[in-house]
Amino acid sequence: MKKRTLNQWLLALAASLSLLVVLPVHAADEAPDALINRLTKDALDTIQADKAVQAGDVSRIIELVDEKVMPHLNFQRMTSSAVGPAWRQATPEQRKRLESEFKTLLVRTYAGAMSQAKNLSFSVKPLRAGPDDKEVIVRTLITGRGDPVQLDYRLEKTPGVGAGWKIFNLNVLGVWLVDTYRSQFAQEINAKGLDGLIATLSERNKSNAAANAKPAKG
Repeated sequence: MKKRTLNQWLLALAASLSLLVVLPVHAADEAPDALINRLTKDALDTIQADKAVQAGDVSRIIELVDEKVMPHLNFQRMTSSAVGPAWRQATPEQRKRLESEFKTLLVRTYAGAMSQAKNLSFSVKPLRAGPDDKEVIVRTLITGRGDPVQLDYRLEKTPGVGAGWKIFNLNVLGVWLVDTYRSQFAQEINAKGLDGLIATLSERNKSNAAANAKPAKG
């Protein structure tokens, strides 16, 4: 991937991840495009104000994700889609480990990009969906340094307790995040099985943690 394209991808992804950091509870009947518009604005405002997030502080980002994200994100669907058919054979303990390691992987891998999500602006494109649609795509355009970047969110309407629109995938520069990981995970599962995938994710997270660790000041 060319450096310019990679920088654009990181900027857009940083904006999307920052959105997930500040998801408050709102009415279940809020339109999906209005939801994304409000949350993106709140997210970018938070990035401007929170120095720890700007600095890519992983512990701070994980804290915010646990507090704000999980009630508003269908992360089990994201994980099961990334794991693919093998998810159906996974035990409850394996599913729990996969969700935990996948969440940590996403946060740690892209924490550094959060520091770039400053001085960005965005626009939400008109929503193309019917009133009874249960799944929609909300398309946005992120502008700042370099060329504008399209960032799309896939959401589903959930019933019952916690009803409302939930994000379960996102697309940066034409690449769906979950689909990208599915191809990577499939190779690990074919070679080592589900436990092998869990072990690989755990090791990758430990490596990322070590790389992100800041040296103590003397």
